Amino acid sequence: MLTIGELASYAGVTVRAVRHYHAKGLLPEPERDHSGYRRYDAAALVELIRIRTLAEAGVPLARVRELLHADEGRFVAAVADIDRRLRAEIRERQRLRERIARLASGDHLALPRDVVVLLDRLRALGVDERIVQAERDGWIPLAARSPERVPEWAARKMEQIAHPPFVDFYLALGEALDRPDDDPRLIELADRASACFMRLADERGEDYVDDTDLEPQLVDLMDTWVFANLPSAARLIELLKERGWTGWTKLERVQSAEGGAGTSRGATR
Repeated sequence: MLTIGELASYAGVTVRAVRHYHAKGLLPEPERDHSGYRRYDAAALVELIRIRTLAEAGVPLARVRELLHADEGRFVAAVADIDRRLRAEIRERQRLRERIARLASGDHLALPRDVVVLLDRLRALGVDERIVQAERDGWIPLAARSPERVPEWAARKMEQIAHPPFVDFYLALGEALDRPDDDPRLIELADRASACFMRLADERGEDYVDDTDLEPQLVDLMDTWVFANLPSAARLIELLKERGWTGWTKLERVQSAEGGAGTSRGATR
């Protein structure tokens, strides 16, 4: 016969747990012997181990009581159901671990792989990190709003940054970030950007610059964010407008090379 301490030790639980199971009516409480101690037999040990196993599997104590008194068929079915639930919980925890890993990896948070690859490519080209961050934050609402089009947009952007003039534009913009509005290098950058956009439109068609269909409210929201974080971008847009282009998130060709009104629309995303 075992004391309550010995019983708890053999079953791998605490004395407090044994008393809790007594209070819940899961484990019968034996009578005291002539010395005033409660003594437990092997049957109590087996029952306690079953209780512990079910409880550790996450079975509510109310359900534990039911299973302890179930016949073999019901018990096997219940255990199978518990196993299915545990496997579902494991899958969910794995998804949570993957989300935590994405949090640790920065760009992977809220962005599909296509965009992450694009951002990494911009960094590899030497683009200023502030511009990369602006690109990243611009992609987040785009990916949330139109996830099905992200692969297409990202692929086109990868093609665009394969053009040296386009890369040159990004690099020059990085140099201009800390320049005052009247810095002549901003004017030079506007000239180069305009020539780059014009060349792409002429070579690949005006829709190639981009054809994202975005709501004006979303465009305004994203532009406001960019101009707040990259002040030089607002001045650059003013200069680009003088050269026939307007907009940042949604770039629009407002004047053709001959001076007529144009209709091309696109985005810097």
